[in-house]
Amino acid sequence: MFNYTFRWNQALNALPQMLDGALVTLQIALLSMVIGVAVAVALTLFRLSGNRVLRAIAATWVELARNTPALFQIYMAHFGLGAFGIHLSPYASLLAGIAFNNAGYLAENFRGALKAIPDTQTRAARSLGMPAGQAFRLIVMPQMFRVAFLPATNQMVWAILMTSLGVTVGMNTDLAGITQELNARSFRTFEFFAIAAVIYYVIAKAVTLAAQAFAWRMFRY
Repeated sequence: MFNYTFRWNQALNALPQMLDGALVTLQIALLSMVIGVAVAVALTLFRLSGNRVLRAIAATWVELARNTPALFQIYMAHFGLGAFGIHLSPYASLLAGIAFNNAGYLAENFRGALKAIPDTQTRAARSLGMPAGQAFRLIVMPQMFRVAFLPATNQMVWAILMTSLGVTVGMNTDLAGITQELNARSFRTFEFFAIAAVIYYVIAKAVTLAAQAFAWRMFRY
């Protein structure tokens, strides 16, 4: 017989703590995207390089990021690097794992975006006397970011949700970590995690809508 008594007041009283954790969650996701974009651009350039070693590095990174669990990647950052004397905090481990994952997926997004850009763009730039590097930086790369922008938004949402895996390496200052601690003290599992789910949903939806509004304003022409 169902006899569970909901106690929403207890969970709602902890809402300020959970919102503080949500800010940490958003911070980690944003930092992981910044790092991920920078590394993804480098990996994209590696793939275009004539150097086999650089192409192999890029291909290996993308394959590992896309074909292994995100939890595994976070574990390797936190526990695996410890075998080599590199000990990261839970925050740094979570950030490193998500950034690694972001870079792999974004590199594929950028590669697909590059294929959508006609070669005539580069040839036209070169015919005006631009060196290859300058043509890529000023002509090709802006178009690449434009094509890949909305798909990259999905990766940002995924990064926000991936932060919840931080509880497995002792992360206790983000939304998932604080929710877990509150639950452990009160055993009000449904109430706390239901509120956390709503917060995650609101953040993800806000990021998606903001990205769509930005794309509409910046990429109308």
